[in-house]
Amino acid sequence: MKVPISWLREYVPIEMPITELADRLVISTCEFDGIETVGVADVDGNLGLFRVGRVLDAVKHPNADRLQLCQVDVGEGDPRQIVCGAWNFGAGATVGVALPGAVLPNGLQLERRKVRGELSDGMILAEDEVELGTDHSGIMLLPNGIEPGTPLADVLPLTDTVLELETSHNRPDLLAVYGIAREVAALYDLQLAPPPGADPHREAEEPLEVTIEDFEACPRYIGRLFRGVTIGPSPVWLRARLLAAGMRPISNVVDITNYVMLALGNPLHAFDYAKLAGGRIVVRRAKAGEKLRTLDGVERELEPYDLMIADAERSVALAGIMGGEDSEIAADTTEILLEAANFEPYTIFRTSERLRLRTEGSNRWEKGVDPYLAEQSAKLATQLIVELTGASWVGHADVHDGLPEPPVVRFRPKRTDAVLGIETAPNEQHAILRRLGFDVSGEKVSVPTWRARDVTREIDVVEEVARFRLADVPARLPTRQAMFGRLSKHQRIRRRIEDVLVGFGYSEAYTWSLLPEGSATGAVRLQEPLSSEQAVLRTSLVEGLLASARRNVDAGNDDIALFEQAHVYLPTGEQLPEERWRVGGIAQGGFAFAKGTVEGLYAALGVEPSFQPADDLPAPGRGARTDEGWVASLREADLPGEWGAFELDVDALVDRVRDLIVYEDVITYPPVRQDLAFVVPDDVTAGELVASAHEAAGPQLREMRAFDVYRGGQVEPGKKSIAFSVTFQSPERTLTDEDAAQLRNRIVAALEQAFGAQLRA
Repeated sequence: MKVPISWLREYVPIEMPITELADRLVISTCEFDGIETVGVADVDGNLGLFRVGRVLDAVKHPNADRLQLCQVDVGEGDPRQIVCGAWNFGAGATVGVALPGAVLPNGLQLERRKVRGELSDGMILAEDEVELGTDHSGIMLLPNGIEPGTPLADVLPLTDTVLELETSHNRPDLLAVYGIAREVAALYDLQLAPPPGADPHREAEEPLEVTIEDFEACPRYIGRLFRGVTIGPSPVWLRARLLAAGMRPISNVVDITNYVMLALGNPLHAFDYAKLAGGRIVVRRAKAGEKLRTLDGVERELEPYDLMIADAERSVALAGIMGGEDSEIAADTTEILLEAANFEPYTIFRTSERLRLRTEGSNRWEKGVDPYLAEQSAKLATQLIVELTGASWVGHADVHDGLPEPPVVRFRPKRTDAVLGIETAPNEQHAILRRLGFDVSGEKVSVPTWRARDVTREIDVVEEVARFRLADVPARLPTRQAMFGRLSKHQRIRRRIEDVLVGFGYSEAYTWSLLPEGSATGAVRLQEPLSSEQAVLRTSLVEGLLASARRNVDAGNDDIALFEQAHVYLPTGEQLPEERWRVGGIAQGGFAFAKGTVEGLYAALGVEPSFQPADDLPAPGRGARTDEGWVASLREADLPGEWGAFELDVDALVDRVRDLIVYEDVITYPPVRQDLAFVVPDDVTAGELVASAHEAAGPQLREMRAFDVYRGGQVEPGKKSIAFSVTFQSPERTLTDEDAAQLRNRIVAALEQAFGAQLRA
C-alpha cells in the first residue's frame, strides 16, 4: 500500500525522519518496500521557483495562431511575459507558474527563451507537468483570491513523500491511511486525530428501501441518496492524492469513493439511482442462470453462492467486487445512491477467485473489514459528495441485524514477560494497549472492532505488547531446558536413503508436484489450477527428474546423477488422493548403473531385492520391477547416451526394513567357489533360479550371482544359458570337495525339477 506522508500528517503529527519511521514500522507492524518522492523536487530552493500567478492580459501570439501571449503577475511588481499554448483561460485567471531555473519532475530545467520571436519568461503549468494529474488539455485553474507570488506549494501538494508498505493478510485495518496513522500514533505516543468525516445537513427525508436477504453474507448495508449531483473532474488536491496512493482519478463521485476507501479502509460504491428499477436495493444470492455485465465490459455467469446487489428486477453489482454496467455513474448522472456496506470475507473471496476478478475492494473484504467502519465511511463520503458535486443529501437507510459486540479477552501482564523474556511494567503494557484502541479493565481486555478477527486469545494480546518491545529484546538464543522426542523409523530410513544416494554420487533435486494437463493418466486434477502447465498432481517422480536432466544436459553438465525423495499423489476415486513417499533417480550410465544403485540401496537397508523383467514401466524404456518399484534404461532423444532411472516406494521399503538387526559372526572358514551354467527356457529368470537354489542348498550356499547369459549356437531356440558364480561356506568347519559336490547336486536336482534346467558345466 502506498501512503503519502502529507495525507498521514492530517491524522497524526509526524516530525521524525521518514527513514526512522519506516524502520520502526518494519519491526512492529508491517513490511516496508521503499520510500518514493513524487512531484517537484524540494532541493536547492527549487520549490520557491513555483508560484501563484494572476493573468493580467492574454492575447494571441503575433506570430503563431495556436499560442497566447500573456502578462502574468507573480508578485514581483512587474509582470512576466509568458507564451502559453493553452486556451482554457484568459485575463483574470489565477494559475500556477514556474519561473526560469525551475526543475520540473521530468528533469527539464526551464530557462528564459524566445518562442516565435517573443520572449517567454517562465511557464504556466498544466497539472501533468507537476505530476498532480494526467490532464494536458489545459492549464490548472486555481481558485480566485489567492495573492500573486504565493508559493505554489502552499496551495497545492507539489511534492510528497510516499511510503510503500506491504501489510499482512490478517491486518485489514492497515489497508487505510488512518489505520497506519493509528499505528504511528501508538508507536510514538502521539495524539491521533478523530476519524475524518462529519455528516452535513440532510436536505430531506426521502424513503430509501434496502432489503438484506442474507445477513450472514452482508451484516450491514448503509445506503444514502443524493440529488442534484454534478459529475465532473475532482479538484487537483484530490486527484493528486489518489495518484500518489497509486490510483487513477476518474470523476468526482468515483474518486470520492476511492478516496474514502484509502482513507478509512471501507470500500464504497456509487450507483446511478435513476437506473435502479423500483428505486430499491436488494442484497441477495444470485439466481439460477443469472448473468451480469460488469464495469470492465465482461458478461459473467453467476453461481448461486455469489452475493449480488440487485434492484427490483435484476442484479446491478457483484457485492464487494465490481459494479455493473447498467448502473454505472455517467457524465449525465444527477442522482446517486451511495453504498457503504459490510460483507463476509469468504463469500467475497470465493466469487473473486472463481471469476479471476481481483479489485481493491475485494482485497479488503476478503481480509475482513470492521462492520462499524461503514457508518464513518458513509459520513466522510457524504461530506465530500456534498462539497465537491453540489449535491443535496436527501435519503438514508442503515440496515443490519445487530452488530457484533467487541470481544473480551483475558490478559495477564506477567504472561507477556514470560513469553517475551524481558520485563515490561503492567501500567506500560496497559498504556500500549490503550493507544492501540484496546480497553483494559483488570485482567479483561476489550478488543477494538477493527482487530476483532485476529485478536481472539490472550497470546494475541501479548503479541500486541511484544511487538512494541521487539527492539529491546537482546539477540541471543534461548536456553534449552530439555529435549524430547526422536526421529521415527520412517524419518530415519528416509535420511538413510538420502545419505546412501549422496554417497553414490547423486545430487538431490526438487521438482514440481504439479504437472501439465494430460501428462499423467488418471492423475488428480486441481479444481482451480493456476495454469494449464500446473493442473494435475504427479503420480510419479520420473517426469520432474527427466525435465531436470534435460536442463542439465542443455547447460553442458556431465556425469549427471539426480535423485528426489518426495510425495506422489495417487487417485483414490475420492476428493483427496493417497499420498505416498517415493524415491526416484536418473543418471547417465544406463541400466547397469541404475540397477547397481537400487541394489546398493537395498543392501544399505538390509532388504533383499527381487527383480522381474518388465516393459510396462512409467519410464520410456525397458527394465525390471521389484516389489517396491522399478528400474529401467531410458531412450530419450533429448538425453544423448545411455541413461537409467529408478523409482521405489519408500513406505513399502520401510515396512520391509527390520526393526532389530541381529549380529552374525564373521565366517573364518575358507569358501569353496565354483561356476555353474544351466540351460533353461527363455522365460525363466535368474532370480527364480537363485531363490530355488538357496532353498535346496540351505545356508551353506552363501552367494549365487549370475555373470553371463548366452543364446544361440549349441543352445536350442527358445532357451538360454545362464552362468552363475557360486560360493559355498560353512560357519562351523572347512567344506571339503565332497561337501561342495553334494550341495551342487542338490541345486542341480532342484532346478531340473522346478524349471527343467540342464547343467552345462
